[in-house]
Amino acid sequence: MVADRFDRFTWSDTRAQSAGLRELAAELTGRHPGADDLLTDVFLAAHKAGPRVREAAEMDSARLVNHRIVTELMESAEFTELRRETVGDPYAAAMAVLALAGALRRMLERGREAQDLAERAAAGTAGDPGAVDHDREGGGDGDRYERPESGPDPDEEAGEDAAVPDPAAADSARRAAHAADAAARALAAAAPGIRGEAGNAAARAARAAREEAALMRSWGVSGGELERMPFDGRARLAERLRTGRLAQWSELIGRFRQMAAAERARKVENTTGELVGVTLGDDLSRIVPSELAALGLPALRAVFAARYAAGELMLFDSQGEQNTGRGAVVACVDTSHSMYAAGPGGVTREAWAKACALALLDQARAAGRDFVGILFSAADRIQVFRFPAAEPAGIARTLDFAESFLGGGTSYQAPLTVAADLLAAEYDDASRMRGDIVMITDDECGVTERWTREWNDAKRRLGFRVFGVAVGAPRAAAAGSVLEALCDNLRSVEDFTDVHAAADLFRVI
Repeated sequence: MVADRFDRFTWSDTRAQSAGLRELAAELTGRHPGADDLLTDVFLAAHKAGPRVREAAEMDSARLVNHRIVTELMESAEFTELRRETVGDPYAAAMAVLALAGALRRMLERGREAQDLAERAAAGTAGDPGAVDHDREGGGDGDRYERPESGPDPDEEAGEDAAVPDPAAADSARRAAHAADAAARALAAAAPGIRGEAGNAAARAARAAREEAALMRSWGVSGGELERMPFDGRARLAERLRTGRLAQWSELIGRFRQMAAAERARKVENTTGELVGVTLGDDLSRIVPSELAALGLPALRAVFAARYAAGELMLFDSQGEQNTGRGAVVACVDTSHSMYAAGPGGVTREAWAKACALALLDQARAAGRDFVGILFSAADRIQVFRFPAAEPAGIARTLDFAESFLGGGTSYQAPLTVAADLLAAEYDDASRMRGDIVMITDDECGVTERWTREWNDAKRRLGFRVFGVAVGAPRAAAAGSVLEALCDNLRSVEDFTDVHAAADLFRVI
């Protein structure tokens, strides 16, 4: 690959940060001396915006195998697809090299014969059955060229500047040409295998690159955050996302976050909301059907036009939903043993609940509000994760929240008491009211009368709202249930593949 100083620095810096690249280079170089150069070329082919392969005539014959491999990679449609994910991103380009490692080993083996011939040609020592080895010692007089001991020298007679023919040099050039031709034939014979291997390997690497990029997006890791991460830290993060407890639900988490973002984009003033009566105006999108009937009668069309101009048409009146929360968003997520249960599509109750909570984290940060995640089960099992609006959420902390699981039974009082205390502290410190508590559970639970009185007092004083989500447990959301009594807004979710079941939460929180 044609490379400048910046390209070489990028490669050396990336190689220094990646233990995987260094190990691969050490392994391949032990069997193939030019392998380190090949890794450099593959990295630059994936990373550079406008990569250019040198002409074969410019290459050292010992590197013709590398040239063939890189050329076949560059010409494959699969490698072009791979470059969509790797151009300008040293980490992604390095991951592509590592993903191609197995194929590079096999391609180097396929071209090993050609490489050996090319190296011998470069050294001028390749064997040629039709050539005579003039440097070998111990041969007869016919095996070695010797200058005559006496007699006139024709070249000296012709003048001091006349060139003396050197049969050894001619033979060496002939042997080099023969070996180079043999190397070219060997490379041509190996080309179909290298070409097929290159295309297949590039396709696998492209899939791996796309999957990792999608995984990062699903968990809300921004491109800027990734660029600031050290190489090994980014690799460890990718491995954790692939192997964590919720790894198989990353697509669900991504869809939840996309849905929440779409709901944030909706303008509250344009929502239909709840119909509350009839009013007068000129909004044709809300006109009542009886007004449209006037357009069917020629005699009434002028009357319709006059009423429209005066803004006196009868319209449906509606009251849209309003975003009223200003305090913290607190998500109480049940992590009792029953949350392991799976629903439609194999999605577990825990996966749905955690995906919903992570989308609420995004919602809070978009609104500049604090977020608190409370994981609960039995009364003595509770874990609190704070995400202040003024501080970066941090992917490591987010993963800790998503992957923690307590097990045990279910208690409503413990998490809701902690949530109310947090909102009370926020009110005392910053005078912020109207926080939002979201209770996500799959079980029914009793509460004491004394606790209920204290809960209602705190709710009136702080003005917070309580939203309840019963996942896979319709009885918990039934009329007269404890959860219904505690919540201002309650819904039941049974299809865990449906992220829109909680869409209205993200319009009002």
